[in-house]
Amino acid sequence: MSTLQVDLELIRKYNVAAPRYTSYPPATHFVEMPGREILERMRAHSGSPKDLSLYFHLPFCYSLCWYCGCTTVITSNQSASAQYLEYLGRELAILAPLIGRERKVVQLHFGGGTPTFLLPDEIRALGRLIRSHFSLDATIEAGVEIDPRRMTREHVLALREAGFNRASVGVQDFDPQVQLAVHRIQPKAQTEQTIAWLREAGFTSLNVDLIYGLPHQTADSFAKTLEEIIAMQPDRLAVFNYAHVPWMKPAQKILKVLPTPEMKLELLKLTVERLTSSGYSYIGMDHFARADDELAVAQRNKTLQRNFQGYSTRGNTDIHAFGMSSISQANGAYWQNEKELPAYYEALNAGQAPISKGYILTEDDKIRREVIGRLMCDLGLNFGKISELLGVDFTSCFARELAGLDDLKADGLLETDACELRVTDLGRLLIRNIAVRFDAYFGKETEGRFSKSI
Repeated sequence: MSTLQVDLELIRKYNVAAPRYTSYPPATHFVEMPGREILERMRAHSGSPKDLSLYFHLPFCYSLCWYCGCTTVITSNQSASAQYLEYLGRELAILAPLIGRERKVVQLHFGGGTPTFLLPDEIRALGRLIRSHFSLDATIEAGVEIDPRRMTREHVLALREAGFNRASVGVQDFDPQVQLAVHRIQPKAQTEQTIAWLREAGFTSLNVDLIYGLPHQTADSFAKTLEEIIAMQPDRLAVFNYAHVPWMKPAQKILKVLPTPEMKLELLKLTVERLTSSGYSYIGMDHFARADDELAVAQRNKTLQRNFQGYSTRGNTDIHAFGMSSISQANGAYWQNEKELPAYYEALNAGQAPISKGYILTEDDKIRREVIGRLMCDLGLNFGKISELLGVDFTSCFARELAGLDDLKADGLLETDACELRVTDLGRLLIRNIAVRFDAYFGKETEGRFSKSI
């Protein structure tokens, strides 16, 4: 793939707060909702032929990385994971019968937190628990997020025995000064050892997570990290823009020496140009994949999907999520579990599903969700095909939105003609800015709800 060139002036112009569109409407629209309403929808939908995607939120971490924006529980008490597994068992006992035992599970993901906080035998036990409630497809895509700092070979073997075949390894940055500043000391050798174990065990896909915009990062230091990661030959990379939201994540107040906005843009430019010149396709947002990786193939074939786990090759699934704070999506609704561990346990102690919030999509929401999803995955819209998919005349329904794209076209982010809209290479970098033009709610949000688009 040719190198993607980055225009910093345009990036700077469009660097505004915008949703990431892992859902539409975004989770900021969720409202308090009685669990029984969701349970009734689940029961009515249990006979659906739709395949399943399962997510398990395993929140525990031994220590807090100060940049972290995830929903975590910091503890050194190893027994916390055994108690949590017991409650996951209770949740599955309540919900799995309503979902449908015969439906195929084609995707499974463990996120957190640190899923490998669990002991190897606990990982095996959770794998057995899931299989006791669901039918896992032989071709399942099963991914797990991994922190190399407390990883052992036994953890890797346990994950393989539980059926996992994909791993996402957290790195963020190899520079010692950056690691010290963010409270995450992780020598390169630890990461190399973990990757070696994963490959030895037969994991078929490896992703590495990096973050740009952390304290003390410079173009030279981050270039060195990129070179070291490229040498490890991951199949995919997720290179996230650090979102500084100390009003939501108080630990971020500790981070004082952050790169200037200009330096963050330089780091973005460096990342995109270096990875695309090294054989990685820029999928969009923060994601890169080798040209022969199924994520890149799916994008070329226009079968790529986007959900709460980011970009995915397994589309048209119902997503059922378990554990505190996890978010599900099925039958025209989203719902989220209790975000705090005591409330999650309290609901299950009462024999109730631990659901706290949700959202029922309107017909307009469903149409716009599809439009935004296809735009972010396909990097374009064929007006005839999207009309057929939605059962409406797209150009008539979205005449106002299409008429309001002139500034994006003038700046080279997209092109349109009578038949289609095409996102340019530059537009890939700013896909969130394009997507918001089809969002009926954008601009009516309160300040501080979303991170900057770059």
